[in-house]
Amino acid sequence: MTTALVFDGMTVPVERAGRSRRAHLTVERDGSLRLRAAHDVQTEELTAFLKSKREWIYTKLAEKERLRADPVAKQLVDGEGFLYLGRSHQLRIVENDQAAVRLERGRLILPSRLRATGYDLIIDWYQSRGIKWLRPQVSEWATRLRVDPSRLDVADLGHKWGSATSVGWVRIHWATLQLRPGLVDYVLAHELAHLHEPHHGPSFWARLGRVMPDYEDRRAQLALVGPTLWFGAQTTSPETPAHPRSGCQKKLVNEGPERARRTGG
Repeated sequence: MTTALVFDGMTVPVERAGRSRRAHLTVERDGSLRLRAAHDVQTEELTAFLKSKREWIYTKLAEKERLRADPVAKQLVDGEGFLYLGRSHQLRIVENDQAAVRLERGRLILPSRLRATGYDLIIDWYQSRGIKWLRPQVSEWATRLRVDPSRLDVADLGHKWGSATSVGWVRIHWATLQLRPGLVDYVLAHELAHLHEPHHGPSFWARLGRVMPDYEDRRAQLALVGPTLWFGAQTTSPETPAHPRSGCQKKLVNEGPERARRTGG
């Protein structure tokens, strides 16, 4: 027997089968959702389950959308634009003795003799400049969320906007620094909130919502903007976020493809 639920404007077929009260949620190849649950699991329980999986659902949908799109490519030529905190800076390749990329009068300066490793040097610039910008932001959001992170890093996190560990280590993907400040703050606050709530249940979203009431809008914007960013010369973009990724399991959830926790997003 198959019924259906409506969730965030999406029709979700519900296959009633089996005896286990654990529900199983999948995202099909075409981006549609499908839910499987026993006959005695109430509709209210399934609706609550879908709400608890909202972050995971949008992360997977965004991932599938990116896989259908060509990755953003950049060329190491004069005039190529590179975003930093929402503003585009044109690349200039110049003859000088500098050993690194730098931002000068709104232009990103790459020494011509280092052009062979230019992509790596630009990523290094995002990392070094980004962590300086992030430190005061971490302090502000940590105070609001009443957490005490032990360490902050900016790195290549593959398919994550950010991550947080049980010992207080917060990591942010360098590509996040291309976003406008409000969206970077969303990724950061999201990860810091995990230091209190290492899951994506109602208490996590309630905690984040108290310090960032518009987090749902920011998360939606991140899903739209994420696929337009550059993630390196030969890399693909991470899942959103993160909307920076999430999907902790609830008691109602059966083990399956949705069990992987995505943060930061």
